[in-house]
Amino acid sequence: QVQLVESGGGLVQPGGSLRLSCAASGNIISINAMGWYRQAPGKQRELVATITSGGTTNYADSVKGRFTISRDNAKNTVYLQMNSLKPEDTAVYYCNANIRAVVAGRRFDDDYWGQGTQVAVSS
Repeated sequence: QVQLVESGGGLVQPGGSLRLSCAASGNIISINAMGWYRQAPGKQRELVATITSGGTTNYADSVKGRFTISRDNAKNTVYLQMNSLKPEDTAVYYCNANIRAVVAGRRFDDDYWGQGTQVAVSS
């Protein structure tokens, strides 16, 4: 069974930094695109950043220049380096990955989600 586990969230002051990690495990054959999403209380989930298997990145305008997404294919892990954090960055952050895996003895491509990690930015 494929599982994504996030880590690295916490409470930081405005202007601080955090580094989120998300590791995939299971009967993985390959991982296509990976990304980070976030959902603030009472608000809709939004895209933060994505990265393709070839390393092409995409960022939301609100985080461009402050956040950096990267991946380590050997470790099946995606990272999100967050600098110059603002109170409006406060949210639950979820990682996502499109993965080709063995399911019920067969190979399928599907989207998987992590459990989420809390990021709080306040004085």
